Amino acid sequence: KNSINKVFLIGHLGADPEGRYTKTGRSTASFSLATNEVWRQVGGNNKEHTEWHSIVAWDKLADFTNDYLYKGQLVSIEGSLRTRRWESKSGEQHKTVEVLCSNIVPLEWKK
Repeated sequence: KNSINKVFLIGHLGADPEGRYTKTGRSTASFSLATNEVWRQVGGNNKEHTEWHSIVAWDKLADFTNDYLYKGQLVSIEGSLRTRRWESKSGEQHKTVEVLCSNIVPLEWKK
């Protein structure tokens, strides 16, 4: 009966956050987050993979994001997955999966 939709990520911001306000005045921010993994293949060569995540924050968390986060910064993100669908003006169907952020902890600051 019960299920859990919880995401924990630690990674680097791919760009400075993009802040906006909705028509009703709610603050929102979005940014990309890169997580990396490295493993050793048979034969001793290292293989690396980078996964890019779309992150969305709202209200006071969005304000914090816009004021204090920057490209390249290492952060910890907590949230849940959300799938969003929309139709373009040309009638094309689009779908994206985002992390709806509930907590952000910067793990490093500008020097």
